[in-house]
Amino acid sequence: MARPETEPTAGTYRIDTGVAELSHDTIAGGWMLTINGAESSHIHPDPSVLEFEYMRQMAALLEYLRDDDGPWRVLHLGAAACALPRYLAHRYPSARQVAVEIDAELARLAREWFDLPRAPLLRIRVGDAREVVTALTAQTRDVVIRDAFVDGRTPRHLITREFIEQVQRVLAPDGLYLANCGDNRDLVLARGEVATVASVFAHVAVIADAAMLKGRRTGNVVLAASDRPIEAIPKLVRALLSDPQPAQMLTDRQAREFGSAAVRHDADER
Repeated sequence: MARPETEPTAGTYRIDTGVAELSHDTIAGGWMLTINGAESSHIHPDPSVLEFEYMRQMAALLEYLRDDDGPWRVLHLGAAACALPRYLAHRYPSARQVAVEIDAELARLAREWFDLPRAPLLRIRVGDAREVVTALTAQTRDVVIRDAFVDGRTPRHLITREFIEQVQRVLAPDGLYLANCGDNRDLVLARGEVATVASVFAHVAVIADAAMLKGRRTGNVVLAASDRPIEAIPKLVRALLSDPQPAQMLTDRQAREFGSAAVRHDADER
């Protein structure tokens, strides 16, 4: 990885989509990036450390559900400071990753601040996530990871069946789609997303801690989808339960029951 010549400077920065604040994390170490007041990325000095639990859950899924160590073709929709791409580059050095970030100035600052891998290991592409996905050639990605937020919510055009169909199109036949859904205690967004993804892919899974799944707190739900089975194999279940924030995994029937909501379409979001 190419290390920046100097340490980043804590402070507030004007970016294309608002304001980014970079601060030292005096507890976990490293740097916390907030965008318009919402925690967006955490960069630890050790690239193998992920501070956000939903990223650790995604990493566990990739660790135990993929058959090999790469070379994977990974597409990230939403980049911010590229914490997860940085981790995957460290864990799977042969992976080739593209991170799509809508904010050009934020992408520039992330490269300036942190020891992010250079192309071809990691390319940062500035643009709208859906426009990029729609323009890609079919079956050219092994993993697609959606972690895009505007004002604390996933943009509406990234949660519809029509968008998910485009994701499925660009994935290899055994490819894996992962999505970070931030939601309130009512779980309306998460249930709708599961229903929508399940209407396209043959297999779905849901990962979150018990309190989140029971609607007791606001937080993150990880959605996984593929046209090959997604199994709650024992070593994956153990990894999720042994995390500092223990999580549960619902697969297929249980996941579809969790997604008890209407499928979302582009027309619904206008």
